[in-house]
Amino acid sequence: TGLPNRRMFTDRLHQVLARSKRDGTTVAVLCLELDIFKPVNDLPGHGAGDELLKQVSKRLLDSIRTEDTAARLGGDEFSVIQVGVAHPDGPGVMAERLVKAISKPFDLGGQQTMIGTSIGIALYPGDGEEGEDLVRAADTALYRAKEAGRGTFRFFEAQMDVRLQERRLLERDLRSALAGEELRVHY
Repeated sequence: TGLPNRRMFTDRLHQVLARSKRDGTTVAVLCLELDIFKPVNDLPGHGAGDELLKQVSKRLLDSIRTEDTAARLGGDEFSVIQVGVAHPDGPGVMAERLVKAISKPFDLGGQQTMIGTSIGIALYPGDGEEGEDLVRAADTALYRAKEAGRGTFRFFEAQMDVRLQERRLLERDLRSALAGEELRVHY
């Protein structure tokens, strides 16, 4: 794709955060996941999926500033580091631009293909002090964006993490109850 991988993204994020801590500036981490990517891989094949990832990468690069960083974290997951956020709406404006860019049709060997993206946004310093914390917060916001119907974005909010943790605990308890044959169905 020509984009940095997860390791380079993590290194870049640590550098940006160190500079932001010194300068007192705001940084946004946007986590993106493609919507409806699996059918592209399954129907036309992995070659088409690879070409789509390359085209998505180009659109990401065309939609961000040169001082920002776009990376492919794996599969159909991407991330953007937006540095020097001067206005609180800045990351939302970027997210809208990315959603629009990726929702336009892609040409895959003469075949028009439509996908979308969902985006989660976390801000330094409010949503985390370390890179891992910011990525986790942006992933949580991404999960909420997907729940909202995809093709949208959400900023991280602390109560999102609480709800996600509650859901994970419930899922764990249900798996445990099933394994222990502690559930019965009554008609």
